[in-house]
Amino acid sequence: KQRGVITHSSGNHAQALALAAKLLGVKAVVVMPENAPPVKVAATRDYGAEIVVCGSKPTDREKAVGPLIERHGYVLIHPSNDLQIIAGAGTVAYELTQEVGDLDFVFSPVGGGGLLSGTATAVQGLFPSCKVIGVEPKNADDAYQSLRAGKIIPVKNPNTIADGLRTSLGSNTFKIIKEKVDRIITVPEEEIVDAMQFLWEKMKLVVEPSGAVSLAGVLSKQIDLKAKRVGILISGGNIDLTDFFARMRQTIEPTK
Repeated sequence: KQRGVITHSSGNHAQALALAAKLLGVKAVVVMPENAPPVKVAATRDYGAEIVVCGSKPTDREKAVGPLIERHGYVLIHPSNDLQIIAGAGTVAYELTQEVGDLDFVFSPVGGGGLLSGTATAVQGLFPSCKVIGVEPKNADDAYQSLRAGKIIPVKNPNTIADGLRTSLGSNTFKIIKEKVDRIITVPEEEIVDAMQFLWEKMKLVVEPSGAVSLAGVLSKQIDLKAKRVGILISGGNIDLTDFFARMRQTIEPTK
């Protein structure tokens, strides 16, 4: 408690750790990439965390964290590869199954793999016949490539609007996903935007790209879900809508 905690994250984990540390009276330092959405940076700072900005590459985060730990003695709370974080993420799927019962499929976003690992562990522990599907952007498909190769293939230059999914799998998450996840599918950027639009228009939910990617996987029809009971994990609503849709129009519209 006296040493303080540190993590690296572009948003959701950053805010969660910042709030938990504030409630417990612990200093929190969060390393965030320079291209993190301003709304996420502001929210993390508002929860009381000290923000340290690093480069935009996934490897820049780890490089920035190491020296800070050596200098100040902070305790690292990894955003995805920590077993306790994975267990905590699994409570989302546990609560889902407690509310709706048995499911045939559960779709979850995958970036660093913490949420997907926890989901697979919880769901298959309760309902072994339920298939767990991970969904990630086609432009940041390291989980898909890693499972195909049988080893971790780090993401190098992920160019996706789903900023929360620009990280690579870790040793713990890769092992769990390899053992418990049935399939990883990928979706293009325009389908992520379509899923966000669907959630807003049909359900009045404001969801960020990283959270909407699981619905995009369902809507892509890569898996036959006819007459199946399907659970979809939608995580994250940190978005500046005006800025986002302006940038998305520039990104996905054909160059004239």
